[in-house]
Amino acid sequence: MHRRAHELIPAGAHTYSKGDDQFPENAPAFIARGKGSHVWDTDGNEFIDWGMGLRSVLLGHAFPDVVDAAKAQLDLGQNFVRPSPLEVELAERLVDLIPSAEMVKFAKNGSDVTTAAVRLARAATGRNVVLVCADHPFFSVDDWFIGSTPMDAGVPDATKALTRTFRYNDLESLGEAFAANEGDVAAVILEAMAFQEPAPGFLEGVRALCTTNGSVLIFDEMITGFRFALRGAQSLFGVTPDLSTFGKAIGNGFAVAALVGRREIMELGGLRQPGDRVFLLSTTHGGETHALAAALASVGAYERLGVAEAVASVGGALQEGLTSIADDLGVSEFVAVLGRPCSPTLLFRETERASAAGLRTLFMQEMVEAGILMPYIAPSYSHSSDDISRTLEAARTAFDVVAQAAESGTNGFLRGPEVKPVFRRFN
Repeated sequence: MHRRAHELIPAGAHTYSKGDDQFPENAPAFIARGKGSHVWDTDGNEFIDWGMGLRSVLLGHAFPDVVDAAKAQLDLGQNFVRPSPLEVELAERLVDLIPSAEMVKFAKNGSDVTTAAVRLARAATGRNVVLVCADHPFFSVDDWFIGSTPMDAGVPDATKALTRTFRYNDLESLGEAFAANEGDVAAVILEAMAFQEPAPGFLEGVRALCTTNGSVLIFDEMITGFRFALRGAQSLFGVTPDLSTFGKAIGNGFAVAALVGRREIMELGGLRQPGDRVFLLSTTHGGETHALAAALASVGAYERLGVAEAVASVGGALQEGLTSIADDLGVSEFVAVLGRPCSPTLLFRETERASAAGLRTLFMQEMVEAGILMPYIAPSYSHSSDDISRTLEAARTAFDVVAQAAESGTNGFLRGPEVKPVFRRFN
């Protein structure tokens, strides 16, 4: 099946993050099913899953409330020639929850809505340049962002010139980017937080610079939305953007994304404004009813079950345990546990004998041997105390192997090539 996949599908998968170059040699090639916090490959091997659908599955795989809602809607049909009431119901729910939401537009993936946000910002301001945070890995598959990465083949130079970068927690770099593109910055887009806490006053400063310069502030809440807080990271940090984009957890893995924002900007893509029309979003499948029903059930569960708090508790216990083990084994100089408890990350640093990528690959390899899939850490509501205990037990063994490789090199330990960054110019 693996051979057939590469013959039929470029890169063997439909998301680069699921590709062979992102996992150790012994990782399962395919996942056949999942339940709660566990998944099974096509050979029937069971794993504790910390990747959770590229961080999209916040409640757990096949969560009953969500599956039942989608199943019930499928019996009624899933795509019609006119809007479904579910589109209004979910939009109302998001407007009630999210501080920046006065209007809502649905799509199927995050790239659709971030690109729509950029188009709206350009239309609203009459400007061209977009400033993106260089420390946040991904915003869109579309040219306006991909042109700013090393993997920019196929993107016109004229398009590349319209995207510029700044650094997170560095207001000076953002100010310099505004000055270098004076009067032509349509939007600033960033995650409110990835793995580094916002410095005091940073997000407020970004908001102020956008307001002063007449630019649109866009928060990408694909990961932070519902995971960091029920009402998004914008509510957690008390900074309200002009536009926000949500995806991943909004439907607990179902294909739903949302652009939300200020009415006067969003309405540019509507039928009631008198000026130039903006082609905002028009997707055949954006209003698929089973996915919207799943999103309504998911958001309801997040509020009813206190999921953001539960996930932070799971991640915090794991984070504390991993830090303790790293300290015990003396590997803290090249292994760090960073981020918020709801979204921790393991950072590996190079040593004289081993690369950071090699040590990370070796850690993942050893965790797979113990039945743990941990390409990164995305705690869910379904992860149990037993999952945490088993993961920490496996991590102690894995860190011990990593410690040996840090001193002597990964040759003799790694069974295959090191993982590679997605955004690279050559294979």
